Amino acid sequence: MPNLVFVFGTLKEGFPNFTTNKGVRVGGTFMTVERYPLYLVGERFTPWLVDAAGEGEQVVGQVFEVDEPALAAMDALERITEPDGYRRVTLEVETLGDAQRTTLGVQVYIKPREQLTPTEVRLGPLQEYTLEHAKLYRRRSL
Repeated sequence: MPNLVFVFGTLKEGFPNFTTNKGVRVGGTFMTVERYPLYLVGERFTPWLVDAAGEGEQVVGQVFEVDEPALAAMDALERITEPDGYRRVTLEVETLGDAQRTTLGVQVYIKPREQLTPTEVRLGPLQEYTLEHAKLYRRRSL
C-alpha cells in the first residue's frame, strides 16, 4: 500500500527539491485540518512546519502517493535520523475548495517545537509556501 505524504515546501511539484519526490500526485490542493506554524528559518530560508498544533495557520500543500524507495529518499533529504532533522508524523489534511471536504490521514515532515529558535525565524507564520518564498531558499552545502 502506498504512503500518502503531504508536502508543504521544497518537495512540492515545481519547487527546489521536487526531483527527490518520486511520488504520484493526488489531485487537488490540501490543507491541514489543524493549524500549524509554517516558518522560513535560518540563513537558508528553509520552510519549517513546527509541531505546535493549534498555532499558526491551516497550511496548504500537495499530497503524493509514495512507494517505499521514494519515501526512503525523502526521509534522507529531510534527515529524519539526525538530531536536528525533521520527524515524519501522521496528521490529517482535507481537500481545499471541495464541497465534500475529503479528509485524509497523511504523513508529513515536521520539526519539533524545541528545535525552533525564535531569532532564526525569517518569515511567518505562513499559510502557504509559494514560488516567491522558494526563490529565497538555499540548498544545504555538502
